[in-house]
Amino acid sequence: MSTNSDVSLTSYTEDQGSKRIQKAKEAPFVPIGMAGFAAIVAYGLYKSKSRGNTKMSVHLIHVCVAALGFVVGAMTLGIGYSMYQEFWAKPKP
Repeated sequence: MSTNSDVSLTSYTEDQGSKRIQKAKEAPFVPIGMAGFAAIVAYGLYKSKSRGNTKMSVHLIHVCVAALGFVVGAMTLGIGYSMYQEFWAKPKP
């Protein structure tokens, strides 16, 4: 039995950066949702110093709801975008 040891394994040894870029091209709303979540949480923590008379727990709940709402919105847009590509944008045979 002959084995071909000259086979290049470059397709199997992709680095993590190229895998993430490929996944981001396949589903562009995932990194948008992650970035929006991080931005809203960072902004909420920044504004926690000047929250006024609002209790800290109420402020954190509002930040959490806003961040999760952004993620759910990004997921909904992503699902709608993939459905559009799959069913409507595909040329009919």
